[in-house]
Amino acid sequence: MAVLGAQARRGIAIFGAHGQLGRVLTRVLACLGPVHALGRADCDVGDEEAVHATVRRLMPGVIVNASAYTAVDRAESERDVAHRINAQAPGFLADAASASNAWLVHYSTDYVFDGCKGAPYEERDPTAPLNVYGDSKRRGEEAVLARPIMAFVLRTAWLYDRESRNFLTTVQRLAATGPLRIVADQYGTPTSVVALAEATSAILRHPDAAGAGGLYHAACMGETSWHGFASAIVEAIGATVEVAPITTAEYPTAARRPTYSVLDCHLLEERFGIVLPSWQRALADVLRVRP
Repeated sequence: MAVLGAQARRGIAIFGAHGQLGRVLTRVLACLGPVHALGRADCDVGDEEAVHATVRRLMPGVIVNASAYTAVDRAESERDVAHRINAQAPGFLADAASASNAWLVHYSTDYVFDGCKGAPYEERDPTAPLNVYGDSKRRGEEAVLARPIMAFVLRTAWLYDRESRNFLTTVQRLAATGPLRIVADQYGTPTSVVALAEATSAILRHPDAAGAGGLYHAACMGETSWHGFASAIVEAIGATVEVAPITTAEYPTAARRPTYSVLDCHLLEERFGIVLPSWQRALADVLRVRP
């Protein structure tokens, strides 16, 4: 706790603070120390000089990279942009963290895997992304882990909240207009940004955090398909609309997606005693929240 106290008192710089995850991190991490919430207008993470200048000015003890290019399908035609934000920017932040003796928290994705294992993926499993987005995220985590800094790289999956444009809010909107047709042969674990932000806080507060940097899987417990997730949302909001299962082939997209990308999060539990809630519990918690 003392080590984090010293780091956090210097401030926590959250890059991508106005995004889906960043907004919640800004609120949740405020109890650890002063937070610098940085949006794109404050610093372009893809600009190496801007990143270093911002970190030199703030001199935070903890840097959190919540910025990301997350348009999975569009990344197929915007490869350069995706790689600048997801692959190059994490290296810029890692170098800035090294220069300022700061800790770094970086987020990655289940899409670094090809889905062929047929069982939950562990951190040591080889990566083989099927799309540009997944490849860019893999390169980003590699860039961070290659630097000699105190870094926590957290792979997560299927993020959502009540406000941003994501699967939950899309299903809520479409459920009001007619029947839904949802892919039923891709499996993963829906993870609320609140659950991930709280896990991040718990990692940073852990007494042994200073000696436990590395790669961890951090997703909610359990697994389901997109169809299963949609069905749970529709039931939870009390809609009576039909949710019809379809195959991936019936819903072609620009980017290929893994058919099974469930993450094994046992290492997070072993090192920190942290277990995220089941995806069903997290969904219920999110939908109970009121402004």
